[in-house]
Amino acid sequence: MLRRLLISTACLASSTLHAAEPAIELAVTVKAPVSAVWQAWTSNEGITSFFAPEANVEPRPDGPFHIYMDPYGEPSMKGADTMQVLAVEPEQLLSFTWNAPPHLAAARAQRTVVILRFAPEGEATRLTLTHLGWGSNGEWPKAKAYFEKAWPKVLKNLQTRFETGKPHDWTEWREQLKQWHAQEAAKQK
Repeated sequence: MLRRLLISTACLASSTLHAAEPAIELAVTVKAPVSAVWQAWTSNEGITSFFAPEANVEPRPDGPFHIYMDPYGEPSMKGADTMQVLAVEPEQLLSFTWNAPPHLAAARAQRTVVILRFAPEGEATRLTLTHLGWGSNGEWPKAKAYFEKAWPKVLKNLQTRFETGKPHDWTEWREQLKQWHAQEAAKQK
């Protein structure tokens, strides 16, 4: 019941009450058919081709939408560790919960909603991302500002993945993470 209410509220805010609800809204054209872009967002292999080095995604209501930006992190500190899919309309709509980055602990303890809409545009795909559910006090403005910078990078990685035909190479990122975790462990000694 709560999940349905959340989805209804998010959709209503996105369409009808747009001016009253602060949201991040972005749209890009991806040079690939809708089926390919959909697959990129709804499979582990797809997510790791542009978004993060590891993922656990099941495109079904209440399925996991776990995006591991730091696969070496402690549980609940890997990225979007405990997010879940809210709604699925194959090759048209995907919505899921989202959280703030670890350095914004108070905002991270709460959830926002991301809605992706997929539409054919010739032989390409028009992808629209709406991220809403932002509070207005405390760490919320910082969290929103973070994602105003982060989502365009994610979408650019998606476009690049299809423009080049190559998945993102996470080797250098993984090495940086290993070094950072080793330094943090050394500080604890």
